[in-house]
Amino acid sequence: MDLPSIFETPLREDVINRVFVAQASHGMQPQGRDSLAGERTTAESGHPPTGRGIARIPRVKGERYAKSGMAGAVASIVHGRLPQPPRSEKVLRKEINAKERYLAVASAIAATADKALVQKRGHRFSSNLPIVVSDDLEKITKARDLKKFLGAVGADKDVARAGERKKKVTSALARRVRPGAGPLIVVSNATNLRKASKAFPGLSVASSSSLSVLDLAPGSNPGRLTIWTKESFSGISKNVLNIGGK
Repeated sequence: MDLPSIFETPLREDVINRVFVAQASHGMQPQGRDSLAGERTTAESGHPPTGRGIARIPRVKGERYAKSGMAGAVASIVHGRLPQPPRSEKVLRKEINAKERYLAVASAIAATADKALVQKRGHRFSSNLPIVVSDDLEKITKARDLKKFLGAVGADKDVARAGERKKKVTSALARRVRPGAGPLIVVSNATNLRKASKAFPGLSVASSSSLSVLDLAPGSNPGRLTIWTKESFSGISKNVLNIGGK
């Protein structure tokens, strides 16, 4: 079949990186610290603070109990305040122009057809790029049928690679292990296929109408191994297609 003109878009890694950083910031949650954290103490410096033969830092008042004489109310001590704590009023969200976002998506789509870029990301495949398949793929609802399909198009080795490559992610609440980025399947309607894809770590399913740089270029690195259905090309925004034709 004739590919859309969007696959002729020149590679713009700078725009892809800028848009990726902006869109990734939209999922960040503001956090901050109590302005009095570490300051609720009776610690004071001596008057004058010299001549006692000890460090000149504030110490808790009192005698004959556990915390008397301990340092307090300053940074870098036990139960002390943070020197530069995060502030909840800090603006984390980064905005991006619509045309830049469209150009980044178009460039990332074109990168999925570049064999050198896809191999540079470490993907393993045995098919020619881009991989375009029948719309019958969207009817798959079971994991075993999806496994047969991945083997037929030569993407099963890449799914195994993504499952073996695990990355530790530490958050404020817990530590978890996240699989590497495997193949991306772009369809017009991802309702049925998304449920079956959960059995394969690293495999992602995205709808063509809501395709973003976060899907096409994980970590802002273009060239993700992508499988397209014929119908998915019609769901790409007209604005993106226009930019791809320039």
